[in-house]
Amino acid sequence: MSIAATDYAYAPEERPTLPGSPYSPRHTTRRRIAYVFAALLCGLSASFCNGLVTVNAPALGGALGLTVVQASLLPAVYVAFNATANLLLVKARIQFGIPAVTLTLLAVYAAAAFWQVFVPTYGSAILIRAASGIAGSALTTMTLYNLFQVMPAPARPVALVMGLGLTQLGPALARMVPVETLTFDADLGVHLIEFVAVAVTLMVNLLLPLPPSDKSPAFEPLDFVTIALVFPAFAMVCAVLAEGRLLWWADTPWLGWALAAAAPLFAVAIALELHRERPLLQIRWIASIDIVRFAAVALLMRFALAEQTYGAVGLLTFGGLTNDQLHLLFGFVALAMIAGTAASVLTLSVDRLPHQVMVAALFIALGAWMDSHANNLTRPEQLYLSQCLIAFGATLFVGPALIYGFLRMMQAGPPFFVSFIVLFSITQNIGGLGGAAALGSLQVVSARAHALSLAEHLQAADPQVAARLQAGAGAIAGAVTDPAARSGQGGGLLFQALTREANILAFNDVFRVVALLALLTALYVAYLIIFYRIQRRRQEAQA
Repeated sequence: MSIAATDYAYAPEERPTLPGSPYSPRHTTRRRIAYVFAALLCGLSASFCNGLVTVNAPALGGALGLTVVQASLLPAVYVAFNATANLLLVKARIQFGIPAVTLTLLAVYAAAAFWQVFVPTYGSAILIRAASGIAGSALTTMTLYNLFQVMPAPARPVALVMGLGLTQLGPALARMVPVETLTFDADLGVHLIEFVAVAVTLMVNLLLPLPPSDKSPAFEPLDFVTIALVFPAFAMVCAVLAEGRLLWWADTPWLGWALAAAAPLFAVAIALELHRERPLLQIRWIASIDIVRFAAVALLMRFALAEQTYGAVGLLTFGGLTNDQLHLLFGFVALAMIAGTAASVLTLSVDRLPHQVMVAALFIALGAWMDSHANNLTRPEQLYLSQCLIAFGATLFVGPALIYGFLRMMQAGPPFFVSFIVLFSITQNIGGLGGAAALGSLQVVSARAHALSLAEHLQAADPQVAARLQAGAGAIAGAVTDPAARSGQGGGLLFQALTREANILAFNDVFRVVALLALLTALYVAYLIIFYRIQRRRQEAQA
């Protein structure tokens, strides 16, 4: 029987720390094991289903008959809803309770997934990505709450790190699913997997509900005005970040118009929140120097982590590899993420949080620098170590970063909880999308520059160039009998080789930029550690 259904008397230490959080009563060993299983399921479901779509967008887009531009909007829809969902969800949990909010969102998500199975249209694909974004935010919270039921209050930071580590595994595991399974009967495979995953998660949450939480009125009318302003602004920013490098920033007018429309929406929302007696977003706190530093480091790290999701995968994809040839690579990546989470847990300490972030940045810098020596013979085997270093650094970073920001929020008080959760979610979501956009744009510009540089050395009088043209023409001599056509085809093959080499050199430039960015982040965190240590010693000396 659920604890919620009994007359259990809660002790003072079992009461929730934050409004909207569930109570933490004493559980039997069997029930604790059940909560661990529920946490694993919620944590993986929070990112796995969206990962299936994100990492296989070209193949799934082809099954639906979508263009590359249309397919790239699907991950942007997820990010827009996931980044802003907590504007609504945090207060909804306080006012209506965790079970009502979470189960409603999962039911809507399951219904959208069921609809997509039978009506696989572009409109339903956008709908399910929106539902996935909101439900993903709720599932991340449910992962943490389930782990909180297992661990005592002093170990809650450990549960926080473990829960966030779980949610990082989804994209890596999604790359290990065979493409043929996902594209079975057009794209029926991915829709069935997503529906089953959501349905099982919903069933587990129904069978194993969390303890109750205190309900109280939380929403104010102006909250919905702020949400109505912020959400479309973020949606337009996400659309621009997703499409900018594909349509190109300066060639597509609507990208500029979208940013121009988003700016006043943000401005009005900020002005409204600054003048409210009980604001939804604590703008002055978000703009304080400590929180700006926290957000900047979190954003820079997410930019750097795009090296794995865009850079390494892009390099291998450009070399002709598909996800089916990357299974072992991402199997190692998943193991490295688990190891990074374990290392974060074992070394966790309030005093060592900045040190963990600095070490994580150094791991990412080292992995990116190792990747910067790629060539046209680079295959997944050459990237095992470097990508494991980056994956290890990613999970080593995210938990301590969240705990550092959470401690700053607790010093300010519970009313700042919504602001902190929204800020952290935005840095992670927008940082990842913006990182891919920035690195993708850099790769395009760099590839053009390298192609021009290489073309300058292609002279018809050069014996090596002439031999390469003859070799290309000879390779197709059995299929093309006309000498002029063979010569043209040989030139085309040489141009393809030039384009391939230019793109590989461009990816190496991207990796060097990521390595430099991660190294500068580590140096900045080291500076902050030294600065605060000197400041603390001065204060102690004065005292």
